[in-house]
This record gives sequence, structure tokens and C-alpha cells, in this order.
Amino acid sequence: MTSTSNSNLYESQSTTKPPFFNGNNYPYWKNRMRLFIKSTDYMVWDVVEEGPFIPMKREGEGRLVPKVKAEMTEDDRRIMQVNDKALHVIFCALGLDIYSKVYSIENAKEVWDTLETTYEGTSDVKETKIGLLNLSYKNFKMDPDESVSKMFDRFSVIVNGLKGFGDIIPEDKLLRKLLYSLPESWDSKRTAIIEARDLKTLKLDALVGSLLTHEIMRKGREEEKKMEDKKVEKNKIGIALKASYHESDSSEDEYEEMTMLAK
Repeated sequence: MTSTSNSNLYESQSTTKPPFFNGNNYPYWKNRMRLFIKSTDYMVWDVVEEGPFIPMKREGEGRLVPKVKAEMTEDDRRIMQVNDKALHVIFCALGLDIYSKVYSIENAKEVWDTLETTYEGTSDVKETKIGLLNLSYKNFKMDPDESVSKMFDRFSVIVNGLKGFGDIIPEDKLLRKLLYSLPESWDSKRTAIIEARDLKTLKLDALVGSLLTHEIMRKGREEEKKMEDKKVEKNKIGIALKASYHESDSSEDEYEEMTMLAK
């Protein structure tokens, strides 16, 4: 099951169910899934990150070896069960096509690593993707005639992509990057924000809200100017038509006078 719509990437947005993954936008899903597991049970995340807990016993010369099933205590079984909990959480988050690729793996860490390799690629592929995202971030600029919301959507895709690979950029740096990506026509607004706000405490959503408000006001002024220009143009056309009408009347009067004189 696949979908190209951002609104349909995930079937479940519930806080009590794991985020659904259908093969699209893996870095975003991975980050949400990591947070979901940690918020549910940190021991479960330890198993996903480090591998299952294996009950051990000491044999001759103090050597540690895994216990066989008959030697396990109730505590050992509870520890072993954490891996099954981790598998259950991950499997519940996968679409059928994705599940069919990993259902036979009995180690939660192996499932997680398999998904990571499949949808992020090998370490070389990941480095290439990170490099491309960093380049996109470095060269990011607001396009001509682009709205603030569309610009921020593009910016978020790049930032979230880097975050998915573990490259988290401090918010004050994101604020400065976004401000200096604005075109020259926004210079006065950018200067006003920098002078009036402390960028170390300003939140990204507050900045975007301020830019959206400014954009709406600019569009309102532009519409007013267009209406005013239309009125001026309309008045000019009216004056021109009126002058033309009077010239026509004057020409007809002169023609009649010349005709009478000729007679």
C-alpha cells in the first residue's frame, strides 16, 4: 500500500498507537517511532538499539554462557519478553508489504537495522544523502513569487531529513538561516525582526507566524494599489472619451457653419 499524498503517508496519528509506515519518508517515521517506543517503555528501546537481553550463567573458570530454557527463572523470562514486546510494537507499525520483508526475524534490533538499511541505504548511501541535504540547506533561498508557507514546507523537508540522519541543527541557527533566505524585498521586515527579537529565545513557529502576517499585509497593500491604479486608469479613459466626444461635436458644428456660408 503506497500513497504520494503527504496527508496519507501514515494511517495512524494516534498517541497510543505506533506511527504507521508504508515505505514512504523513512527518516520521518524512524524519528517518530523512536520517540514512541521510548515514551512507552525505555527498556523496549534498549532492546531495539542494543539487542535482546540474554540470561547468562557462570560455568567453570567463571566463564559466562547463555542459560538454556530449563534454567531460566521468572525474572529471566520477563527480561527475555522485552524483545517480543519490541517486535510487537515494530510489527504493528508496518504495512503488509513492509512486514513481509522482516516477519521471520526474531530479533528486534535486526528488524530495526534491516529497515534502516533497506530505506536509508548502506553507510555510503547515507553519507551521500546527508551530503545532498547539507548542500540543499546551505543553498536554500526563497524562490521568486513563492509563498511563506511553501518556502517553509521546503525548508522543513530539508531540516527533518537531516534530523532523521541524526544531524540536528540548533533552533537559533534555523531562525537565522530562514531569515537570510528571504529576498531583498523582505529586507525591512528581516531587520525589524532581528532588532526587535532575541533570536536565541524566538521560536521557529513564531517567526513563521510573523512572516505570514507580513505577507498577508503586503498582499493587502498590493491589492489596494491595483484597485487604485484601476480607478486612475478608468478616470483617464473617461476623460479621453469625453474630450473625443466634444471634439466630435465641435467638428460637426464647424461643418454645418461652412455649409451655410457656401450656400
